[in-house]
Amino acid sequence: MAKSAPVTRYIRTPGTLGREDNSLTFRNERGITHIPIQGLKELYLLNEISLNSKLFSFLSMANITVHFFDYYGQFRGTFYPKEARVSGKVMLLQAKACWENRLPIAAAIVGAIAANIHEVLYHYFKHGNKEIKPYLDWLKKEVPELLPRITNVPMLLSLEGEIWRRFYETFPSILPDDFVMNRRVKRPPDNPMNALVSFGNTILYTKTISQLYHTHLDQTISFLHEPSDRRFSLSLDLSEHFKPVIVFRTIFDLVNNRRIQVGKHFNKKYNYCLLNDPGRDIFITALEERFQQVFDHSTMKRKVSYLTAIKYDAYKLKKHVVEGTPFIPFLEKERR
Repeated sequence: MAKSAPVTRYIRTPGTLGREDNSLTFRNERGITHIPIQGLKELYLLNEISLNSKLFSFLSMANITVHFFDYYGQFRGTFYPKEARVSGKVMLLQAKACWENRLPIAAAIVGAIAANIHEVLYHYFKHGNKEIKPYLDWLKKEVPELLPRITNVPMLLSLEGEIWRRFYETFPSILPDDFVMNRRVKRPPDNPMNALVSFGNTILYTKTISQLYHTHLDQTISFLHEPSDRRFSLSLDLSEHFKPVIVFRTIFDLVNNRRIQVGKHFNKKYNYCLLNDPGRDIFITALEERFQQVFDHSTMKRKVSYLTAIKYDAYKLKKHVVEGTPFIPFLEKERR
């Protein structure tokens, strides 16, 4: 029997989350909704939700991770069950790898970003968009030549920034005018495309947090991003090269097929820089479908989802840390 996919639930309206017997209940002005916990692995609270310490104990026993957002879609933090996969040995080896071998790991991630952006944009080139050919050639030929010459992380981050900047410059040729952004603005987003990118990237980041939970890796010891006391910077690392194939591919499909429209799916009150409830529902549903999309993985030699591919990258990094095997991040071309 095929193993069922883990269940993710999103709660979008204000209310109170509680426990009733062996299920969750959500109460708001519309009434009471019962949420079964069978198969439930993640809860996304996308509004002001009241809960208590007794509920946290139940969530921990049920092995359910909770991600907290505010009304504006800003990520506020994650609660995940008591760490059963803590290893002092792995943590020390991870810190040693960060100290001694940070640059090759970070460079591998940046190389994967470039390769995956190339895979996403090549679809538009094949269908007649010749304007992006210089950028595609740069990604495929020049970036792989530049990476071995880089001698420190700041230089690498500069190249990564250039990769993303040039990527955004292709948007006018592949998206409608009202979804083109002049520059990347995060907090707060200043136009509809920035709003989609910020929200999508945050969902991907929290998914990566949940996948890293299954390993012994320490979420604060990272390689591309600076290790941080205030965020899970390793999740930022391992989500980076999945952005093109999960977040941006989803956005491009929704926008170009007019399933997301500026006039219908953004809140005018906030200058169209915040998805309204229908827009958020459409975007979340499409992202979840992308995470669960199954494909033949040429390296793993079996069918996997993108969510599993994220977890697999975490295990590959752990194997590098413990055994010294090369870390090769997920490449979209491995999808067959």
